[in-house]
Amino acid sequence: MNRHSILYVFLFLLVACREDISSVKTVTVQPDIFPDYKSVTIPSTIAPLNFQFRGDCEAMDAVIEGKNQETIHVRGTGTIKIPPGKWARLLEENTGDSIRFTLTVRQNGKWTRYSPFLVYVSNDPIDYSLAYRLIAPGYEVYSKMGIYQRELSTFKQKAILKNTLLPGSCINCHSFRQSDPGQVSLHIRGKNGGTLLMSDGKMKLLNTKTEQTISNFVYPYWHPSGNYIAYSVNKTQQAFHSVNDERVEVLDLASDVLVYDIDHNQAVSCQKLMQDSVYETFPSFSPDGKTLYFCSAEIKKLPDDYQKIRYNLCSISFNPATGTFGNCTDTLFNAAGIEKSVTFPRPSPDGKYIMFTLTNYGNFSVWHKEADLYLLDLQTSKIVPMDNVNSPETESYHSWSSNSRWIVFSSRRTDGLYTRPFLAHIGADGKTGKPFLLPQENPDFYINLMESFNIPEFVNGKIDINIRQLEKKALQRETEQVNFKKL
Repeated sequence: MNRHSILYVFLFLLVACREDISSVKTVTVQPDIFPDYKSVTIPSTIAPLNFQFRGDCEAMDAVIEGKNQETIHVRGTGTIKIPPGKWARLLEENTGDSIRFTLTVRQNGKWTRYSPFLVYVSNDPIDYSLAYRLIAPGYEVYSKMGIYQRELSTFKQKAILKNTLLPGSCINCHSFRQSDPGQVSLHIRGKNGGTLLMSDGKMKLLNTKTEQTISNFVYPYWHPSGNYIAYSVNKTQQAFHSVNDERVEVLDLASDVLVYDIDHNQAVSCQKLMQDSVYETFPSFSPDGKTLYFCSAEIKKLPDDYQKIRYNLCSISFNPATGTFGNCTDTLFNAAGIEKSVTFPRPSPDGKYIMFTLTNYGNFSVWHKEADLYLLDLQTSKIVPMDNVNSPETESYHSWSSNSRWIVFSSRRTDGLYTRPFLAHIGADGKTGKPFLLPQENPDFYINLMESFNIPEFVNGKIDINIRQLEKKALQRETEQVNFKKL
């Protein structure tokens, strides 16, 4: 191609990119886009909010601008992909203020300019990344699954551990001490399994089943000191529903709560946390480490009375210096009294709130369409639904950012089938902004993905698990047997 031909192609593309859209019809409604980023509050380090127009679209023109200098002009056909560098500068220049999106769409050869929408850029920082499990929605066999880490400022996702390392295994229940990537607990289920523990630069693979406990460790929560991890131990049964709106139920046949002392390789519990007539599960520590929260329900006849199993939110004092418990438990929320059930109590790091999921019964909220998020104010004992966050579909697992200003939660609101990660800003007063779907480079990512996001957790750095060392420990059964003591 000669110089003149190249110049002609360049001029043609330039003219095409500058197609006149000055003669447009202006409407007073905002555009229908996916994901819905209209009027959301975002951190200043979030990845670009790429989106697609829902409806017929021959071409799109988007202008993104703030009150300061940077303006972004993007064109696309049905999809808007924002240049990352320009986006980062725009957010930096407008932190603490809002940016405005103006979208003009060509349909049937005519341009329509929609009413602009705003996105507020918060002063509150957010953690470096999210960690989550990607898993197909199967029930009976261990399908392909893995634990992944996703940077929040970019679209970079990295596999941390996949079950292809140990075929036939299930990888689940990853947990971090106060978002620390170097202090990790996660379970590997299967013949070569164990509980992986990373702490102080050391890796252990624990055999956590003892003669005195009913199962291996299950649901974890780190003590803020890093010296302990609370776990439940659970015997469960899976059951399938025959009605359209409900699919599967996981029921506790028995469950207890204990605390694992990392330095002494010993799990301890007490009579109040190991009652034969009660299910105890989902433990979590208060930010000062002096209170252990958990869920408790009276044992019912199964399977006949499974819909009568309802968990209350309870607490017991804990002494970190001695590793011992108080003599009595307190009921913070009698959910059974209003025919509801509490799951996943998660205290905010600032000690002001406990966020939890509330369902009609049971503790397997991920398949309960009615499951919603609630907030307990620990200073006033007031409990309120998080109406600005909840949807008609399932809201289940959730966690707090390390500064208590952001939450991430899993929801089925996009299609009713797959759990997706949503982020939302939360103020010191407990008021939340409109949730937004974790941005992806391609807006149709979630439409095409046939896996669910499970247990999203904030992490403040890169997770580094020595895969070869773990594989060797697992295959050669280099596990450490945990001891148990009932106080």
